Amino acid sequence: MKVTVVGAGAVGASCAEYIAIKNFASEVVILDIKEGYAEGKAMDLMQCASLNGFDTKITGSTNDYSKTANSDICVITSGIPRKPGMTREELIGINAGIVKSVSSSLVEHSPNTIIIVVSNPMDTMTYLVHKTTDLPKHRIIGMGGALDSARFKYRLAEAMNAPISDVDGMVIGGHSDKGMVPLTSHATRNSIKVSEFLSEERLDQVKEDTKVGGATLTKLLGTSAWYAPGAAVSGLVQAIACDQKKMFPCSTLLDGEYGLSDLCIGVPVILGRNGIEKIVDVPLSDAEKAHMAESAEGVKKTNGLLEF
Repeated sequence: MKVTVVGAGAVGASCAEYIAIKNFASEVVILDIKEGYAEGKAMDLMQCASLNGFDTKITGSTNDYSKTANSDICVITSGIPRKPGMTREELIGINAGIVKSVSSSLVEHSPNTIIIVVSNPMDTMTYLVHKTTDLPKHRIIGMGGALDSARFKYRLAEAMNAPISDVDGMVIGGHSDKGMVPLTSHATRNSIKVSEFLSEERLDQVKEDTKVGGATLTKLLGTSAWYAPGAAVSGLVQAIACDQKKMFPCSTLLDGEYGLSDLCIGVPVILGRNGIEKIVDVPLSDAEKAHMAESAEGVKKTNGLLEF
């Protein structure tokens, strides 16, 4: 099992670290355009191997895509990160060119790969990969919902003063501050609906805190977060690599599902060795349906800024 991570910044390096520590991949390649940067990150991580007890081989490369050849899974984290006050959509001009070039180079050397897109605006970048590569749609996945859902569960646990292992919940919709749809109607604490523990007002606050989860961290850190995004990506990679058939909300190209077509947006999917193996239809409340439709319009508006 060979995994390539493009972009050796904080998110890419965290992703590579979590994959290595889980010890399910034989090799992880980190690639970056900055001279020596990926090689340095790879060396630093390899010096953790005996300390953290993993045997995954980590190598770095400065823009040499031949080193990524025959990768089973490729993760694209490259592009400029958010700065305080920036929306994910404002990154589109620069990041679209980067993602288009990176995905083309990856597919050239690994035609049977599965691509996971992390670069923002994520739903639109995932759509761009669909439009500019010949990969089948089940092998192109956008990572957003897994991260947003982790932030949702964190906020729910905080509100209920509960251990996070008690809490389950999911966020669908666009990976943007306005586009996220936290499914409070399905969220539970040990199979009991969270509405039994929290008032409607408190649940609304949880939803709003979840939706600005990334912006909150960007304001505090001065740049995008990296620990939780890296862990979220590693979870998707492991589900695919180990054929776990796990359910995650991921950005995928829809063709009538949820009443939507010709866009990538977060919905629950089953992940296994073939990538997206099934799109799961979850019943939504009227408010969630309306929010999902509004979210889709926002994604389509951002897609309209793309130049193929």
